Amino acid sequence: MVELVSTTTINGVADVRLNRGEKYNALSGEMFTAIIETGERLIETRGVRAVVLSGNGRGFCSGLDFASFQAMVAGGVEGGIVSKMLARGKRPENLAQRSAYIWKQLPMPVIAAIHGVAYGGGCQIAMAADIRIAAPDAKLSIMEVKWGLVPDMSISQTLRDHVRLDIAKELTFSGRIIDGVEAQSLGLVTRLSENPRVAAIALAEEIASKSPEAIRAAKKLFEESWHTEAKDGLALEAVLQSRLIGTPNQIEAVEANFENRRPQFTDSD
Repeated sequence: MVELVSTTTINGVADVRLNRGEKYNALSGEMFTAIIETGERLIETRGVRAVVLSGNGRGFCSGLDFASFQAMVAGGVEGGIVSKMLARGKRPENLAQRSAYIWKQLPMPVIAAIHGVAYGGGCQIAMAADIRIAAPDAKLSIMEVKWGLVPDMSISQTLRDHVRLDIAKELTFSGRIIDGVEAQSLGLVTRLSENPRVAAIALAEEIASKSPEAIRAAKKLFEESWHTEAKDGLALEAVLQSRLIGTPNQIEAVEANFENRRPQFTDSD
């Protein structure tokens, strides 16, 4: 049986690939489950320092599987994948939201490598990454309005970090398709590359060479302080710094710099 999401970890970099290439990695019920399970495993996996998220085949992810839209026409939200994805459990997010939001919640940096298309839910998954590298000719769209829907895969918690409110509204209201160049100019994409996955792996390897506690603390700092009051952000800076100073990896960083050598960091439990 083909693995819907594959993961290979080398030198602290987890190379995660959506693996339904013949369907442009469209989001079926099984695909949602596989994405969430992959993210949950990575949260618990010791030694992962950075994650690269990409899609096999001709595109990153084309969004919700057409069979799901047909189910909506046939039976609304009652029963099947639609009902399952919208059901809320103990978490703030439902399953559809978690398939994207979990990448924002991972303690280590996540880099999305976007080629081909990133439409609808695929675009929302990419928006949950910390960094997005796209091909110039990649096609992105917040496409849900085409189907009479609103984007509902945690976009309220991710898109605000990348673009102005008016840009978010314009893209959502119109559902228009933009290429990688325009996506970068608007802030949806961090930078461009003719080979996004190769560029993402190189950046992930660079990040993985740094102190893992410092990198995770930096992600935590920005995730928890970006939309808070100044006093809370400043307090978190101080708390995180106090936890890092004097730790083995922090001492190793200082010694390696003074000795002009590559640091040898260890992964904590």
